[in-house]
Amino acid sequence: MLSSSATVLRSVLTKTAGYGTAVTCNRTKHTLPDLPYDYNALEPYVSAEIMQLHHSKHHNTYVNNLNVAEEKLAEAVAKNSVNQIIQLQPALKFNGGGHLNHSIFWEVLSPSGGGLPSGDLKEMIIRDFDSFDKMKKQVSDAAVAVQGSGWSWLGYNPVSGRLRIAACANQDPLLPTTGLIPLFGIDVWEHAYYLQYKNVRPDYVSAIWNIVNWENVASRLQEAKMEN
Repeated sequence: MLSSSATVLRSVLTKTAGYGTAVTCNRTKHTLPDLPYDYNALEPYVSAEIMQLHHSKHHNTYVNNLNVAEEKLAEAVAKNSVNQIIQLQPALKFNGGGHLNHSIFWEVLSPSGGGLPSGDLKEMIIRDFDSFDKMKKQVSDAAVAVQGSGWSWLGYNPVSGRLRIAACANQDPLLPTTGLIPLFGIDVWEHAYYLQYKNVRPDYVSAIWNIVNWENVASRLQEAKMEN
């Protein structure tokens, strides 16, 4: 039972196309995914310095630590060491969540983003939040209200078929934590904005809406509905 949580996390990570994996000795090893744009492409909303550090340093650390944790998990399972398996769960959740969350984050941003969504995504936002502006405010308020570090998400509930908003602490991944399929998220760890926005998190959250890749978000919604 305990080791199954790591198996579920691995399946989620592997299932998310383009996030970077390499198969070595019959073991899938996670790799840092390439950004779909240059480090300076999101300026002036997110600086090149932040993007370079955020992607190549912070995200890469999660990837490396996840691989180490999974190697230790394999050893613990081989030894049938329940104590070691239990001890590894926090590292798997934190680093696996960090890898998954950031891999989504890079793709839901775009230098040609911003504006308003269209099509089915727009209709569902209006249905579930009354208006785009109300949805935007709720996601933003949730992001600003996170105590310490975490994420604010717009997600899809596969049970009700409706859009919902949730905040997750630290690097807790949305799907295993809440059951919601992630569509769009805002990273409110300080490393995501402090070099540019200092401690004024609301300004950073407001700026992010200028670079949302609504085509990617809409594609995630369609995939989520097909899986339902």
